[in-house]
Formats: sequence, structure tokens, C-alpha cells
Amino acid sequence: MDFVTALAPGILSFVTPDGTERLLAVDHGILVKRADEVLVSTAGAYEGRELGALRETVMELANAAEDRDRVARSALARLEVNIVRRFIELRQ
Repeated sequence: MDFVTALAPGILSFVTPDGTERLLAVDHGILVKRADEVLVSTAGAYEGRELGALRETVMELANAAEDRDRVARSALARLEVNIVRRFIELRQ
């Protein structure tokens, strides 16, 4: 492996072996370069022809991730409160 990096949500531009430029909106992922081969692994990728539309897709992906994080933090906070309540009840 020559290079490994994490991918943040964004736009990935690349040229195929036949010379065609491609644009992808990607979710979090990993990019690995080995010799003349580049591999990308991501949970979600959306191909598009227009940069503006892909930017919108990236913003939607980021907003959805923020919403999922907010819901997870809220659930964790409720669990923590319930654990503390149970310990208080056990002491009484």
C-alpha cells in the first residue's frame, strides 16, 4: 500500500481508464492507493453529472448523519438517566 486515507462526506472526482471523468458524492469511507490502482470503500456513493446537484446530495448526507448522531446522543442520555435512577432506587 502506498497511501491510505479516510474520506469525509464530499465529492470524489476521478478519471476512468477510458478517459471519462466521473463525479461521486460519497459518504464516509476509505481510499487506498496501491501502485497504479486506487480503491474506494464507502457506505454510500451517488453518481451525478452536475457538481451543484452533487453538492446538494453531500449536504443532505451530512444533515442525515447529524440527525442520526443527535438521535443516538439523546437515546444514550436517556439510558444514562435511567441507570442513575435505578442506582438511586437500589440505595433506598
